[in-house]
Amino acid sequence: MSRIRWFLILLAAALLPMLMSPAACAAANNCLTCHSEKTIINQGAHLYIDPVKYDLTTHARIGCVSCHDKVTKNHPADGVRPSRATCQECHAAVFAEYDQSLHGKNAGCTDCHNPHAVKPLLAVSGRDINIQCARCHENSKTVKSHSKWLPQAALHIDALPCITCHTGSKKYVITMYMAKNVSDSSQGGVNLAGFEDLQPFLSAGEKVGTLIDVDGDGAISLSELKKFNKSGRYSSISLMGTMMPEVITHNYQILDNRWDCTFCHASGPKAQQASYLAFPGQDGNYSRLPVEKGAILDILYGTPDFYMIGFTRSITLSIIGALIAAAGLMVPIVHGTLRFLTRTRRKER
Repeated sequence: MSRIRWFLILLAAALLPMLMSPAACAAANNCLTCHSEKTIINQGAHLYIDPVKYDLTTHARIGCVSCHDKVTKNHPADGVRPSRATCQECHAAVFAEYDQSLHGKNAGCTDCHNPHAVKPLLAVSGRDINIQCARCHENSKTVKSHSKWLPQAALHIDALPCITCHTGSKKYVITMYMAKNVSDSSQGGVNLAGFEDLQPFLSAGEKVGTLIDVDGDGAISLSELKKFNKSGRYSSISLMGTMMPEVITHNYQILDNRWDCTFCHASGPKAQQASYLAFPGQDGNYSRLPVEKGAILDILYGTPDFYMIGFTRSITLSIIGALIAAAGLMVPIVHGTLRFLTRTRRKER
């Protein structure tokens, strides 16, 4: 009986490749066997797929043939080019939203997103996002057009992702990043600290997050931020913050309330008090930890390189402001008192 069972198993294994669809055969052959080899770039740069970046995408979970379903079992010898995926098959709602936007008629999904290396919003920095935008919108022209109405346009564009103002998200948070060699981050360029830049501060096997999350509880307290910012050991590393939408939308547009400075600088959403600290990973992605709510409001110990007038407070600036106000009040008080005390003498004269 056991011989018959083994015979049937072997027979099924032999017949299975014949019964499989061409797409299934392609999946079984593993497309990355060829497409992860850099030598394939000689046939076309677009044919190369970075296996590390691809493995981190959600597309890797569904497999190549889920999108390229017309590939044959004789590929590539048959000379037939595999079909390209149409993003709307899986992302219908996003596609419909994007199609009605200002970008809809000018750029396709793959003009901004590499399907073989796509990352979720939380895994990229604001700088990464703006680099994508700059592929079509030259930075100098963007600064010039915004300078017509936006004070210090270059500073705003350097500090904020374009999607903060040009998408209709309703919830915004402050995301902090680690920066290296920052001498004047509020006016000049900022170099984000990568995974390798932070390794000298870590022990073998230690995670990047432990640089600040000392107790390892998966959250960052104000006391931990204070300890990090006060430590001379990390003098070459600073924290910088930027306002980002918590949920990205694809209805890129020009919104009237973004022309109003108070959107960020005075009456911004209370959700802006929620903040996170993003840590770079070895794969180039970012992971983030929640920061104690309200910590971002303390620029001395929260994020020294983030200050938003009317939104962020500085204890030192508050004290100085109070002293200036008090001094201003003292002038008429002192002057009036002296005149009152010397009124008799002035009458005699």
